[in-house]
Amino acid sequence: MSGDETDRGTELLKGAYALDKPDDHLDYYREFAAYYDQSFADALGYIYPVAIADALGTARLADGPVLDVGCGTGLVAEAIHKAQPDLVIHGVDLSPEMLDKARSKGHYAALFEADLTADISHLAGGYGALVSAGTFTLGHLGPAPLSPLLDHCLPGAMAIIGVNRQHFEAEGFEAALNKLHHDGRISLPQLNEVQIYDGCDADHAGDTAFVLQFAVA
Repeated sequence: MSGDETDRGTELLKGAYALDKPDDHLDYYREFAAYYDQSFADALGYIYPVAIADALGTARLADGPVLDVGCGTGLVAEAIHKAQPDLVIHGVDLSPEMLDKARSKGHYAALFEADLTADISHLAGGYGALVSAGTFTLGHLGPAPLSPLLDHCLPGAMAIIGVNRQHFEAEGFEAALNKLHHDGRISLPQLNEVQIYDGCDADHAGDTAFVLQFAVA
């Protein structure tokens, strides 16, 4: 990738981190969707989806489809299907334009448009796993949507949720997870720190995320 493309990817990331309200996300990703994969993911060496797919590959899954939370253009499903092509994956995202890009790749059996900070009762149920990369991050989701998402899972479903490390510490994810565990809704979470980017962009070479792994009770 050229320096200009990397600079553009860095600017796109800065804009994404500065988002606030759902309407801001809709406006931003309406423009971002068409060049998300090339100008952001490829330009910055976005390896985060592969880390989520790798963790899913070692997990014991309940029967039922996988729900990709904040699926965007489908990079997580693409990474999962490279290793586990027969897994049935559903996706949910706020942006219809991002969902259109995901749909065109053919990795999802179903796609849902939803604001995960609001009512999500229209989502399918019976999920055997939850996965996510890049959604629980600065300018995006805090821990509050985790609880309603669990309601759509089978007992024993595995959650593999990536959370930007800075965001994890700033938004109280540890306390939220401890409460879910104390309430008997999830197993004690395991945290594994992973790189988000491959280092080709010096500004974000050290950015990391915690991959949260827990079972749904």
